Amino acid sequence: MAGARRSGARIAGAILGGWMMTGALVAAPDAPPLALTTSDGFAVPQPGRSFEFPRDHGSHPEFKIEWWYVTGHLESAERRRFGFQATFFRRAAPRAEDVAARDPDLLPGQVYLAHMALLEVRSGRFLHQERLNREGWEADAALGELAVRNGPWSLVMTEPETETMRLRGSIRSEAAFELELVPRKPLVVFGTDGVSRKGRSDTAASYYLTFSRLAVTGQLEWGTETLAVTGQAWMDHEISSSQLAEDQAGWDWASLQLDDGREVMAYRLRLKDGGTDPFSTLAWVDRDGAVRHYTAREFSWTTTGTWSSPRSGAVYPLPVVLVGEDPETGEKTSFRLEPLALDQELDGAVGGIAYWEGACRVLNSQGQPIGVGFVELAGYAGDLAARFQ
Repeated sequence: MAGARRSGARIAGAILGGWMMTGALVAAPDAPPLALTTSDGFAVPQPGRSFEFPRDHGSHPEFKIEWWYVTGHLESAERRRFGFQATFFRRAAPRAEDVAARDPDLLPGQVYLAHMALLEVRSGRFLHQERLNREGWEADAALGELAVRNGPWSLVMTEPETETMRLRGSIRSEAAFELELVPRKPLVVFGTDGVSRKGRSDTAASYYLTFSRLAVTGQLEWGTETLAVTGQAWMDHEISSSQLAEDQAGWDWASLQLDDGREVMAYRLRLKDGGTDPFSTLAWVDRDGAVRHYTAREFSWTTTGTWSSPRSGAVYPLPVVLVGEDPETGEKTSFRLEPLALDQELDGAVGGIAYWEGACRVLNSQGQPIGVGFVELAGYAGDLAARFQ
C-alpha cells in the first residue's frame, strides 16, 4: 500500500479506516487536478513541493495518513538467513467536533498502528505481531525529525548528516532485533513532479520517499540465540490523505534489489472487474539513484501458482512474474519473485485484515538468482473497499 504499501500499499486495519498502500504511481493523461484539501479538511499532496531534510523524514499531521515501512533480508555469520518487516503507521483520528457529534466517549488525536514480522528461512518459521495505540498511549511520531515509536518498537534517525537510522523491534518473547540502517544510495522521490497519483480522484495522491538500498548491521535474538547479522533493506515513507477507491479490490506491490546495483518497484492496483487500474506503475532505480517510471500498459504482473492460507482462507497468487522493459538495454526483462517461505501471512489480529507480506528471491528467466525482494498482496481475504469506507 502497500507501495502505494506499502505496502504498501501499505496495509493497515479497517479498524483504523482510510489507509492507502504504498506505490509510486504515474498520473494517467486524463487525471483531474488535485484538490488542496479533502472534504474533511486534510491536506492533499501538491506538485512541486520542495522537500527539506531531516524535517520531512518526520511526521506530517496536516495529512490524514502516513507510514514508515522497512523490509529487508538478514544473514548471520553462520549463513542463516532471515527476512524482516517493520512498519509504523500514523493516522489522524476524526476531528474533535466530528467525534463529539458521533460519540462523546471517543477521543480525538492521532492513532498509531505498527507491524513486526520475522522469517527464519531455514525452518520456514514466520513470527509476527501488531500494536495499536492512541496518541499518548506509548506511541508517537516526532515533528521535524525521524523518530517514531509504538510500545518498545522504534525507528529513529540517529545521524541526520548520513541519514543513518536505528530500528528496534520484537515479537512477543520469541524474537527481537536492533539494527543500524545506512543508505547506500540517495533518497528517491517517486512520482511525477514529486507526487504519486493513486487514481482519478482529485485527492488520490501521496508523497512517496524511499531509500531503495540500505546496508544493515546489528543483532538478532531468535529464541535463546543471539546472532550478529548483516544484510540490506528497503524503506518507504509515504504521506497522504486518500482512501482506497470503491472500484479497487486490492493491490499487489513488489520491491526488487538486484545484484547489479539497481532496484525495481512495481505496484498494481486491482479493480473489482478483474482489470488493472491505469494508475499502476513499475519504476527502475539506477545505480546512481535516478528513477524511470513505466505505466500500467508497459509492464505485466502474472503468477504461476497459488497458496491458500489455513487461517484466513485467502488464496494468494504466488510466485509472481514481472515483465517489463530494462531501461539499460531497451529489451523485455522477466523477473520471477519466489517466496522464501509460502506462509508469510499477517493475520490481522489487531488491524482486522489479513494480508501477505513476504521475503522472496529474485530469479531471471533462466531461473538464476539475481537479487532479493519483497512482495505484498492485499485484498485477498475480504472486501477492502467496503472495509475502508
